[in-house]
Amino acid sequence: MTYLPIILAGIFFSVAINSLLKRVGIPTVIGYIATGIAISAVFALHHDHYHELSEIAEFGIVFLMFTIGLEFSFRQLVAMRKEVMLYGSLQMGFSALLFGLAAHLFGMAAEGAIITGLALGLSSTAIVLKALNESGDVQTPYGRKAVGILIFQDLAVIPILLTVTIFSSENSDIFAMLKTILLDAVVVGIIIYLVGKYMIEWLLGWVTRANSSEIFLGTVLFLVVGSAELAHLFGFTYSLGAFLAGMMLAETHYKYQIEAELVPFRDLLLGLFFVTVGMQIDLQEVAHSIVTIFLVALVVMVVKFGVIFLFMRFFTRPRVALKTALALAQVGEFALAVFALAQANRLIGNTQTQILLSAVVISMILSVFILSRVRDIADRFIPEPEPEIVKVESTGFSDHVIVCGFGPLGRKVAVELKRQGVTYLILEHDIQRMEWGRKMGEPIFFANAANEEVLKHFDVGRASAVIVAVDHIRHLRLICEALMQVAPHANVVVKVHCEEEAEMIRDLNIDHILVESREMARLLVAEAMRCRLGIAQPKS
Repeated sequence: MTYLPIILAGIFFSVAINSLLKRVGIPTVIGYIATGIAISAVFALHHDHYHELSEIAEFGIVFLMFTIGLEFSFRQLVAMRKEVMLYGSLQMGFSALLFGLAAHLFGMAAEGAIITGLALGLSSTAIVLKALNESGDVQTPYGRKAVGILIFQDLAVIPILLTVTIFSSENSDIFAMLKTILLDAVVVGIIIYLVGKYMIEWLLGWVTRANSSEIFLGTVLFLVVGSAELAHLFGFTYSLGAFLAGMMLAETHYKYQIEAELVPFRDLLLGLFFVTVGMQIDLQEVAHSIVTIFLVALVVMVVKFGVIFLFMRFFTRPRVALKTALALAQVGEFALAVFALAQANRLIGNTQTQILLSAVVISMILSVFILSRVRDIADRFIPEPEPEIVKVESTGFSDHVIVCGFGPLGRKVAVELKRQGVTYLILEHDIQRMEWGRKMGEPIFFANAANEEVLKHFDVGRASAVIVAVDHIRHLRLICEALMQVAPHANVVVKVHCEEEAEMIRDLNIDHILVESREMARLLVAEAMRCRLGIAQPKS
């Protein structure tokens, strides 16, 4: 069978579907899954032929896990031991128990029910991490907790696959197998640690001196794929090896260059992975059980959400618990592999497998929309806590600068204002950032700048300027609306990412709107011209 027509059809469907969906704000993940469903229906690939692409597509997750590993060094992982081991084990334990019991009550054999419960406990590493990366929420409180649980789930794939092997083998020596797995884990960990500690920095430095981006990229690809293959040879997942390689390279001075070089590979292969997810859907089987499939998907998501939210309430604030539960309510891509393996070993029937596979994909599709609106959903049920201001009275500030937001930009603004000796104060409605600012000695207050009473309390009318340094466009507009109501003549400076965001606040008649893309283009051209003039000047 020639694969060129399939590849051409896949590219065509992908471009056409995603172009239409992006116009109405639907993420490309949905388009890729729809592409897989379309080409599998046209070429009947869901039966026999999608396996040829599945191993290639898996490297989308490999590169995604590698780039996440770059954000979490070994020291950070040790610091996240609570998120990984405690939260992860509680989530997997409770979810697997509930789903396993339910599967057994509905007639599934004990072995199949255990495998089903464990698989449904997994969440989608690919979708969640992609959403966290795009929104910049990886290092937020809920982002760190979600990533910690996902890391534990990735580790849990190994014993889950081992469980499938034990159940399908009549003569397995369980203790010998466990001993082998433990020994292999120690060997892999020691090899990657020693290579990272004593060789990687020297190797990358030696390659960089060749002054060739191709050689540098080739070396990084070798390290990523080599670590993934090493883990796979010892029976672990490719993505676990890539994650460890990422943490290893995070300790070097080349972290940011590596991340920039690999982003195109990651996004391309991740798209291919979601195409193969869609290819596993048999439309005939789905048509026969469509009601059951949707019911299973919704029940699983509700149960997972409830489990995560309830136990996280004991360890963190309700809003963080809610956002973490929303992020991890779906079932993940590794569950697809577990169900396929369980069916091949006759632990789960074909009809049950198709129902479960389809329910997993539906949960993944629904979660894309949920993840894109996590903040809005959380605002609806558990709004950010507001400061208690009993009565509005002047704080005595005058000719001061008010900085709204203490994110990355707000912190840089505060440093510059302090350097120039300007009196300023910071309003921040994220409790974690506020506490961080307090530890740094900043004049920061826990307050929502979108609240008119808060602005009056901090004398916004007497301020020399108000700098709005928040990234979320909806919250930015709310702040600007409140400012225009309280102090319509205030000197307000707002930063937005693009012209589209600028248009969203243009009607408020704010004089100083700085468009990040435009300002950066101006600075780049100015710098280029200055360098050119410097070169053109004759030497004296």
